Amino acid sequence: MTFEELQARVDDWIGRYEAGYWPPLANLARLSEEVGELAREINHEFGPKKKRSEESAGSISSELGDIIFTVVALANSLEIDLTKVVRENLEKVEARDKDRWKRRS
Repeated sequence: MTFEELQARVDDWIGRYEAGYWPPLANLARLSEEVGELAREINHEFGPKKKRSEESAGSISSELGDIIFTVVALANSLEIDLTKVVRENLEKVEARDKDRWKRRS
């Protein structure tokens, strides 16, 4: 799925409901919540804080999916083309950081 397809699909789903897109600050708060949930799952799996026996199993991949959905919804609400933005970001990083680390042999 391309970013264009993903943005269209999210837009279609959100467009089914009267509430529509949340305001940008509400989406940012939601994104912060989702990143916190991802941090919790990573800490449980790789860090010292293991889940309590009564806690339900979570999923790092599911939390990443929630983050991506929220980012797409935020981008859509602000009319941002993620294909263009990600392409520009990759070009920036590739130029800026091309000599930053030792290359593999």
